[in-house]
Amino acid sequence: MTAIPGIAVLGAGAFGTALASVLARRNTPVTLLGRDVAAMATLEVDRENTHSLPGIPLPTALTATADPACLASAHTVLLAVPSQQIGSAVRTHHDDLSPGATLVICAKGIEQASGLFLADVVKRETENMTIAVLSGPGFAADIARGLPTAMTLACQDAARAEHLTNLLSGNTFRLYASTDVIGVEIGGALKNVLAIACGIIEGRGLGESARAALIARGLAELGRFSAAHGGRPETIAGLSGLGDLVLTATSHQSRNMRFGLALGRGASPASLMAPDAPLSEGAFTATIAAKISRDRQIDMPITQCVAGILDATMSIDDAIDALMNRPLTTE
Repeated sequence: MTAIPGIAVLGAGAFGTALASVLARRNTPVTLLGRDVAAMATLEVDRENTHSLPGIPLPTALTATADPACLASAHTVLLAVPSQQIGSAVRTHHDDLSPGATLVICAKGIEQASGLFLADVVKRETENMTIAVLSGPGFAADIARGLPTAMTLACQDAARAEHLTNLLSGNTFRLYASTDVIGVEIGGALKNVLAIACGIIEGRGLGESARAALIARGLAELGRFSAAHGGRPETIAGLSGLGDLVLTATSHQSRNMRFGLALGRGASPASLMAPDAPLSEGAFTATIAAKISRDRQIDMPITQCVAGILDATMSIDDAIDALMNRPLTTE
């Protein structure tokens, strides 16, 4: 194929397709790169991702391909692959990337094998490339349909963060610039763990008051974890923290919330984490976040309980009892 200068999105799942679509809707050339040659050829011809986003047509400015040569002319590459695959994806395509390209991480999580946040994972695999993080409350279907969505774009270089927000924002997709990369990453990663907890609450029929309490106390956990890593309080109170937490913890569109819902209704963690089960990023994040919080002595009781439920060292009833009978304290 002939490489199209501009923006490329690596990862042709629901979120990658949605991002490519909303960017291409402004008549900006965007290339969507997937792994499956046949699937990408079909997507290019049919102009629809029937597997992930059925019924939503692709804009004419979007080119779908499985040829990584498209990356050579992309000045901005959005990494829209699952969090545990970020490292291998960048490693695989390292030589395909244009020197000096900006890599925008669109996944939310912590690498389980290393305990690294995703910006550090990408730094490990690259040299002399600008790294940014896109996070916040945005479901793929909403973004792809052109429904109003606002998210956060973080980069340590303030000027580059502002440039990227201008480059990627549109009439229905509004980005806010930040330099708090670690705070934005933590909000996106840990809200998935809290969404599992909120799903458990709904699945057990514990009521909306319990859900509201968990969201509030979960936000406090996010704040403590972020502060311990140098994140800023206003980031956790913003789109990538509170905003994303509220969306993910209250909607059945959230895979993490549905994962918790199934747990609350009696499904086993093993069955929900089987290789052929729907991906729940929060299930990976819970274990490593719980370990980090123990090692660094960060008080994270909800995260610890979710991790305990997932590794079968704690029942849901035991988790509820542990949280409700902790020593009383001030807020």
